[in-house]
Amino acid sequence: MSHVLVLNSGSSSIKYQLLDMAQGTPVASGIVERIGEGRSSLTHKVPAADPGGETRRYERTEPYADHEAGLKAVLDAFAAAGPDLDAIRPAAVGHRVVHGGDRFGGAVLVDDGVESAIEELAPLAPLHNPANLAGIRGARKAFPNVPQVAVFDTAFHQTLPPAAYTYAVPEEWRTGHKVRRYGFHGTSHAYVSRRAAAILGQDPADTNVIVLHLGNGASATAIESGRSVETSMGLTPLEGLVMGTRSGDVDPSLPAYLARNAGMSAAEVDTALNKRSGVLALAGANDMREVWRMVDEGHEGARLAVDVYCHRLRKYIGAYYAVLGSVDALVFTAGVGENDERVRAGAVAGLERLGLRIDPAKNDGLVRGTEQVISPEGAEVPVMVIPTDEELEIAVQSLELLGR
Repeated sequence: MSHVLVLNSGSSSIKYQLLDMAQGTPVASGIVERIGEGRSSLTHKVPAADPGGETRRYERTEPYADHEAGLKAVLDAFAAAGPDLDAIRPAAVGHRVVHGGDRFGGAVLVDDGVESAIEELAPLAPLHNPANLAGIRGARKAFPNVPQVAVFDTAFHQTLPPAAYTYAVPEEWRTGHKVRRYGFHGTSHAYVSRRAAAILGQDPADTNVIVLHLGNGASATAIESGRSVETSMGLTPLEGLVMGTRSGDVDPSLPAYLARNAGMSAAEVDTALNKRSGVLALAGANDMREVWRMVDEGHEGARLAVDVYCHRLRKYIGAYYAVLGSVDALVFTAGVGENDERVRAGAVAGLERLGLRIDPAKNDGLVRGTEQVISPEGAEVPVMVIPTDEELEIAVQSLELLGR
């Protein structure tokens, strides 16, 4: 029983991986998309057992009314295309849950009480927690005899000190409405920071790292001795870095200003800041590959977008350097961080006095999907690219919780 099934249930999707933890590798993966939208689809992949072999694909397009129906389709895919879950008998089903509030500082075994807590925390993540919970409830029905483990995006940041997580706002907001910094992408930051320590040949407990998780959503975390001590996302994932469609940091008076001068409601401003801002608002596109193509064609908005994006990164790197006092590594991860050499170069430009440099040949010649140090030999602070693996981190935490 060395296998863990990891489920990531979104508002209209279920992503999944079955991992062989003896090898630390996936033996099947897939996604169910457009759940509840009339024309749903499932794609199930089984990698070849031999190097160089072809991945087997199993696909279906049919309506899945809800997450329970979507999960049944996942089980049908395993039955039809393998591997045989009945023969494998997974040791656990690990679930990604976005928001654990201040209740959960680590992975927990799911029971009715945990389900209730996840539901109670839904106001802090209204788009995510209900979907995560739907996946948990479906999996508990489908695997009644398999331990279910919840791993929270926010849990890694429960080590933030009060000075870092406390907002200077009225006490009734902080106590009555749980207003504070929570942080997100915790499973990614946890995995990547441990891998960085391993590459350095150090114990995570002796390692200080700044991690930049740069995808369509983006966050920075300062990790001291293996513990998160500062992170850029706050009460929600809107705060912090410039992102694909999210603004990141803005003046908190902006909603009131727009209400007075543009007649916009709080909900309209919130939607705009989350879905119509960031790189999209400046460049007209939020895929950085498209944005760089526009830059190369002389598009002024795209040039401004990448300048603002990288300026915000440099500002956070410098701030987190000050928080940590000393830094053993700067790490880029996630879709943009792993694949965009121009963003990496822009983020570090001008930070030589902090010991941060990038070797252009290493940066431009990075083999995608691999871990690599991209700073010059002998650099004071190594700069690394480490592909994140949140599914593996969820599986590891699930087995650790079970003592296996």
